[in-house]
Amino acid sequence: MTALPSDQPPIPGLVLRVHSGGLADAARMAPLANAANAADGVDELVAESELEHWLGHRTDGFDPSSDVVLAEVDGDLVGYAWVSWVDDTDGVREFRLGGFVHPAWQGRGIGRRLLAWQEEQARQHPAAATDAQRQFETFAPDRRVRKRRLFERASYQAVRYFFTMRRPTLDDVVLPPMPAGLEVRPIGLDRASQRQMWDADVEAFQDHWGGFDASDAAFESWLLEPHRDPRLWVVAWDGDEIAGGVTNAIWADDNEVFGRRRGWLETVFVRRRWRRRGLGAAIVARALLRLREGGMSEAMLGVDSDNPSGALGLYEGAGFVVDQRAAVYRKPMEEA
Repeated sequence: MTALPSDQPPIPGLVLRVHSGGLADAARMAPLANAANAADGVDELVAESELEHWLGHRTDGFDPSSDVVLAEVDGDLVGYAWVSWVDDTDGVREFRLGGFVHPAWQGRGIGRRLLAWQEEQARQHPAAATDAQRQFETFAPDRRVRKRRLFERASYQAVRYFFTMRRPTLDDVVLPPMPAGLEVRPIGLDRASQRQMWDADVEAFQDHWGGFDASDAAFESWLLEPHRDPRLWVVAWDGDEIAGGVTNAIWADDNEVFGRRRGWLETVFVRRRWRRRGLGAAIVARALLRLREGGMSEAMLGVDSDNPSGALGLYEGAGFVVDQRAAVYRKPMEEA
């Protein structure tokens, strides 16, 4: 149990309780997150199975038994939040903040309480003992008006923009030829093959903006993600080496709830040695066909608007259009 910040007026009955492990809280957290998404016009489903997976796996940058806090009023869950950390490619140790407040309880200061807890948790975290620059960071789509207002009032500034892009149909996919010497083959389902795919993806994104947890613990968690289906992936091979790939995913629960047939290109990567040869366009087109073969009628992906490899133009050339915009907000820890 955590005391409320002393500089803010109390909310009768409000208690902040650190998640102490176990999966029972997932059943209460999922409907709360989905109510918040619906209120913001965000058509994403937070499945209970996904939360159970998230709460059940500790990684180098996230410990669910200490880095998640629940906001309760008289025993009812009204919000929750979390903190994780990662070292970015630009030399920043980034403490990532996320959370939800139930729409019926928004506007009462609960978001401010949760944000205060997150910042204090980050400041007290063992990972905060570093010589690297330390930043608080959060990700907010334009549609989350209340969240953006909360962080902007707390002196966070937008530093980077990302787009969610949509291809509204999987018809008329133009299939570019594969670059000479490369071919598409399935990836093995064995552990060694999956690790090879993981390592290739991690390597490809080392020169991109932002950060990711590439630890062994993160790999173990990735192996057990509920929606993973390597049979949907498109992997380009140069002999026994992976030159690039697309990790497709189909979120069946989302599609059922929202009445659509949508697939995701979750990760698109080309390793540096194989860039500037048309491989990106070739594997994106084949990924679209793979989703169509899986019964999908549209595709989505996310992209950094300032991606240095020209990904935005690649996706526009493949028939994607910008559907939503989101901002990454940062604030130096020293200013908190």
